[in-house]
Amino acid sequence: MADNTENTEMNGESLNISEQRQKELKQLFPGVFTETKNDQGEIVETIDFERLKAELGEFSEIYDNRRERYGMDWPGKRACLRLIQEPSRAALKPCREESVDFDTTENLFIEGDNLEVLKLLQKSYYGKVKMIYIDPPYNTGKEFIYPDNFSESLDTYLEYAGLKDSEGKKFSTNTANEGRFHTKWLNMMYPRLYLARNLLKEDGVIFISIDDNEVENLRRMCDEIFGEENFVESITWNKRIPKNDKGIGNIHEYILIYVKNSNINHEFKVNKEGISELDDLLNKLKRKKVPLVEAEAEIKKLYKKKGFDRGITLYNSLNKEYRLWGKINMSWPNANTFGPDYEVLHPKTKKAVKVPDRGWRWKKETFEEAALIKNGEFTLVEDLPDGSCICGSIWFAKDECTQPSSITFLDEVKTFLLRSVISTKSDGGVEVEKIFGEKGYFSYPKPTKLLKTFIESVQCDDGLYVDFFAGTASFPHAVIQANKDDLGSRKFIAIQLPEPIDTNTQKNRFSNIADLSKERLRRVLADFQNELDCENNSAFGFKVLKLDVSNIKRWRMPEKDISNEDLVQQMELSVDHIEPNVVQEDLLYELLIKSGIMPTEKVEQIEIVGHQVFSVADGTLLVHLEGNIDQSLIDAVLDKAPSQFICLDKAFHGNDQLKANAVKTFEAFNQGKEKIDSIDFKTV
Repeated sequence: MADNTENTEMNGESLNISEQRQKELKQLFPGVFTETKNDQGEIVETIDFERLKAELGEFSEIYDNRRERYGMDWPGKRACLRLIQEPSRAALKPCREESVDFDTTENLFIEGDNLEVLKLLQKSYYGKVKMIYIDPPYNTGKEFIYPDNFSESLDTYLEYAGLKDSEGKKFSTNTANEGRFHTKWLNMMYPRLYLARNLLKEDGVIFISIDDNEVENLRRMCDEIFGEENFVESITWNKRIPKNDKGIGNIHEYILIYVKNSNINHEFKVNKEGISELDDLLNKLKRKKVPLVEAEAEIKKLYKKKGFDRGITLYNSLNKEYRLWGKINMSWPNANTFGPDYEVLHPKTKKAVKVPDRGWRWKKETFEEAALIKNGEFTLVEDLPDGSCICGSIWFAKDECTQPSSITFLDEVKTFLLRSVISTKSDGGVEVEKIFGEKGYFSYPKPTKLLKTFIESVQCDDGLYVDFFAGTASFPHAVIQANKDDLGSRKFIAIQLPEPIDTNTQKNRFSNIADLSKERLRRVLADFQNELDCENNSAFGFKVLKLDVSNIKRWRMPEKDISNEDLVQQMELSVDHIEPNVVQEDLLYELLIKSGIMPTEKVEQIEIVGHQVFSVADGTLLVHLEGNIDQSLIDAVLDKAPSQFICLDKAFHGNDQLKANAVKTFEAFNQGKEKIDSIDFKTV
């Protein structure tokens, strides 16, 4: 009998990373490739098989005692690799009262330790995330880092969150005078980034904010996890708030960008920000017929006041129709090859412009077409106030002493390439204050304008966007804003620890950051609800899940010798392995996640032959969590032919014959159907 039922039982664990990682090598394990010298003394790329074994959970003395090789290493790294392999047995419990549109939304706000949550998301979201953005602790010596004993992550978190009695474990900060200042930060980040990479689609991308404290270590760690070939750029963010902590006005941070697979073409483009305000000013200047020189000065004032990116501020000249344009010199820059050499006449002086030393950028035919030259004559010349002129899309100075430039009109540009230097005000704190109508919250949340730039740069108006260091929810706010602006259907997952807020310094009514973040999202969504048609819009709202202990009890062998009587008593207590008084919806969501089904799938409660059954994803999965089961229910489930059917093992009440018949009934059904129509029968 055991042989028939053994394979129906769910193990109640998250995805086993070791098994999953064995399916592929180069894509899944970029860190096992290293550089060594061959017999000819050449540097070649080889596979570090001992490192591969370590990532698969096999740690040998050879690996522990081997000679150092090229790569990044630090105390605790091997423990990180072991930690990654350890599945999670925690649960994510739904919280309807804190959610918005719980039954229809496809957005998630998950409250809990992000390492444990990332493990739980592996089955449901493996390879499904378009973009990840994180703003992790910068390791300044003040922020929360990770449990002191990170092998006890769930227990430590539960104590931290007040869900379990404390036994002395604690979450820690990381001070600069500790000997393991950098290694503690690396040990916190490494397993989280490792698991995050699993979630990315093949065309997925991750953006990581950081400052000078750990940018070097982060870059090397990401080269190992994501692959050095998948590095895209280190963006410098000019936030323009000088910080004088080293005797110099530091005004920048960094954002590292990595893709999952660099073999896929990636082009990061951004929309023109603030164009509506610029258009309003241009229309006003044109209506009042302000002289062009004065009008250009007004445009530059607006750029400075609003902090426009240089991608737009380069367009700072006006033609007679008050159209903004920018120019690029037509001479060939310092390059290995020389451009074409031909004579260009100035449209006014009719004298030849000196040919650049390295030639022109364009061939003669292209130049003449752009300059509106026919039969050697300029067909249209537009004079400008400074004596220069425009001929088609070519600008000429007032005389032939200056080389001409190609010009582009701003209103003809749809998007810009994402630039490696971005100038945006660091006004995220002001945003939060405006949302709550009072001061005293946080000084340095990331501004949604900056994050929306990154979101739009991946050129996808749907898909899944994840932030597992959500903080005050700036990133999900930016996702909502991006959807509002382009009517997109992007979905988000935000993960945040319920980190306490120091009420002595933060004069607000929230006890922790997670509560503040949820309230921020509620208010942002309420503002947008009147502007958007949110009926049946899965991109609206958010479903709150909270990390907690599993509803499924796990048998543990006694840690010390006990009497046979005590052992029998423990075994009897474990016969019913579902926690007493469990809420069915809590157990349902644990089963969904551990079955590899997204917790945002549509869930309905239906009646089948007198039994209450959860129907998930329009009947793709049927879950029966009542305490009794009978043959009539089994037959009715077969008629509906879901892809999977889950029920409680205790519902059979020890009736081995009924359970064996159920197993055989499903086996017979599956043997008579195509594989795609088979039913996966599981008990829990």
